[in-house]
Amino acid sequence: MRAVTEKLTERLTDNAWVRFAARRSRRLLLSVWVLLTAAFGMIHLIPGDPVRAALGVAAPPELVAARREQLGLDDPLWRQYLDYLGDLSAGRFGTSTVSGLPVSQVIAERYPATLELAVYAFLVAVALSVPLGLTMAVLTRGGRRRRLELGFTSTSVFFGAVPEFLVGAGLVYLFGVQLGLVPIAGRAGPDSYVLPVLALALGPAAVLARIMRVETLAVLDADYIRTARAKRLPDRRLYLRHALPNSVTATVTIAGLLLGGLVAATVLVENVFAWPGLGSTIVQSILAKDYPVVQGIVLIYGLGVLLVNLVVDVGLALLDPRSTIRES
Repeated sequence: MRAVTEKLTERLTDNAWVRFAARRSRRLLLSVWVLLTAAFGMIHLIPGDPVRAALGVAAPPELVAARREQLGLDDPLWRQYLDYLGDLSAGRFGTSTVSGLPVSQVIAERYPATLELAVYAFLVAVALSVPLGLTMAVLTRGGRRRRLELGFTSTSVFFGAVPEFLVGAGLVYLFGVQLGLVPIAGRAGPDSYVLPVLALALGPAAVLARIMRVETLAVLDADYIRTARAKRLPDRRLYLRHALPNSVTATVTIAGLLLGGLVAATVLVENVFAWPGLGSTIVQSILAKDYPVVQGIVLIYGLGVLLVNLVVDVGLALLDPRSTIRES
């Protein structure tokens, strides 16, 4: 029995996928612990009394003391940390010092709006960038159409460098104020998604399109593409079946990182468009000094970024095992 166990253990440790899973699990657990600890220390590192700041300087001392006791802020720091971890493991994020509502309820009400915005923007960015980058690589390959290449590069650099909230302000002025085509604030119907989604998607789409073009140009010069050309394969089959699958690896990597950034970018964009999501809620909570809500939303944002990075790692491992699974 012992020999069988040792042999099974040896086979598992020699398996590249098992080593990959163990390595990524250790990194994820360490990152989650750092995130939880940083979020816990946020309230205690802020100068002053967060309860007094939330209730105001005119609040009676009895009310402040009762709220501190309710939140467990009078306990020793190590006790608060253990209670904090225990509450999180049970799905409890604390209580708002302003509204008195559970933070988990506030997040549950606002998170779907933020998630929708980020996911739609990601899908639009990928849908725009992949065909655009592929098309520009085909049209400008070998130094052809210099003006088109210059225009594409300049435009993509511009949209990639401009912050999302400035893009959103420009879209509001052009399509909302001047043309009056779509709503400029709130979340009411499909039309209300157009401007905030575009504000989030244009920058990432520009970056991904440039990466996709560079990767496709490298693939089009590969030997197997020249062989496919020699066989006189149709252009559609050549580009879509042979070039495209080998061009998307780097694009998938950057796209995953941009998805994590999109979630964070919703903070500013939601405030531009008065979007009822976590982004606008965290700004309101900071202004109201409602630190438990800020703490909970920071946790959600951080966990979302870690989860996206994990999905990207797994996706790259499936697309190209040699570049990810066998890393040292």
